[in-house]
Amino acid sequence: MRLVRFPRRPARISPDIRAALTSLGRGEHVIGGVGLVGVLPTDLDEPVDAVLVVPHGVVIVIGVDLPDPAVRLEAPLRGQWKADGWPLVRTGDSANPAQDALVLAEKVGTRIRSVEPAATIGTVVAVGPFVEKVEQPAADLTGPVRVVYPTATSLLAATVSLASAEEAFTVAQARAILAALDPVSGDIAADVLAGEGFAPAGGQPLRHPQDTVSPDQPTRPLTPAVPSPAPRPRPPLNAARVRVPPRVIATPPRRRRIRHWRLIAAGALVVLAVAGTIALTTRGSGTPAETRTTPVPTVRAGGFEFVQRASGSDGRCAHRAVGDLKVALTDGECVGLRRGSFETTVRGVPAAVSLAALTFSDEESARDFLELADTPGTGTITDLATETGRWPGHAPSWAHSAYAGALDGVTVRLALACPRSGNTGAPALADAAEAALDIPLAP
Repeated sequence: MRLVRFPRRPARISPDIRAALTSLGRGEHVIGGVGLVGVLPTDLDEPVDAVLVVPHGVVIVIGVDLPDPAVRLEAPLRGQWKADGWPLVRTGDSANPAQDALVLAEKVGTRIRSVEPAATIGTVVAVGPFVEKVEQPAADLTGPVRVVYPTATSLLAATVSLASAEEAFTVAQARAILAALDPVSGDIAADVLAGEGFAPAGGQPLRHPQDTVSPDQPTRPLTPAVPSPAPRPRPPLNAARVRVPPRVIATPPRRRRIRHWRLIAAGALVVLAVAGTIALTTRGSGTPAETRTTPVPTVRAGGFEFVQRASGSDGRCAHRAVGDLKVALTDGECVGLRRGSFETTVRGVPAAVSLAALTFSDEESARDFLELADTPGTGTITDLATETGRWPGHAPSWAHSAYAGALDGVTVRLALACPRSGNTGAPALADAAEAALDIPLAP
């Protein structure tokens, strides 16, 4: 399944939905189709967590936040919900949390049927923050709505169950549905859609979701035994994503580099602070093998002088990532990770810089990963010095960090820069993060 990501996250459970969909991988060998994640359908004023346009139907995924985690959730579509035997009390006229979600799903369904009246449409109500077991009445399970806690397994099962039309959409039908939801997404190339399982004009669909694995290479996390020798066509850039234009930087001949920056909110980096706390409490147990004992004292790059605090390499890329990036790295296409932690001065204010260089098996995998990393809210690579307690004094909070990313062949370089104290201003931090992309990291 090819995902088109928008920045909107309508519910607190939205990141879990994104992570579950990301783990399905690209290509029609699992389920195929195109997922519009966080889309605001045309003519509607409410965003939707996801609309999955798959070869045999359409599935609308809407997140519903529960007050607390639950071991057992009783979730009738009509009637009161109960979490571990306790009724979920709601204000207003809604009988249960699903009512508002179903109203929104009906609006989206009406939009889809305006261009494809015979489309098979189902709805998934994704609940969280966590539910171990969801119980629906038997009568509800015969209909077009499922209530699940969003995991890759539950979303895959629900999609296969709900999108069960006998004949697959043609490429033209899929493009019409996508365009009705988001005009830019309707421009996805015909051969890309055919690769996701939609029937070419005058032909038959490549494969039903339950059939065996296609040789088309997925993105994450499933990897074919032999990578596809030809690069896959790529969809147009998502119009909903806004990037700060990169500065023009001279690069050596034949060296392809894509780079840009953004400012990261504090909430996305809480995990780094937690890692630092854990490191301080466990530091006495020994120094991790990946930490270098003789780091290069200083290095100059982009007009900044960087003092190295930690440097090391690791083959376990996924173990050093959080959020959607962790899910993406479980596919094994990342063959090596190098990290470094540095201090510098930005406008007279001390700043911390975290740098990661991830090497992939091929350039297309690297490009796909950078595209995900560029999307706000998809996670980050943990900082080495924070993990190992190597920062002098307190570890950086990594709040309001500037981010920069670059693609150099099969290597993706990601940098974060945040002030150690005081305020440097976002553009100055961005310059430091941008400059850090040129710091050499020893293998």
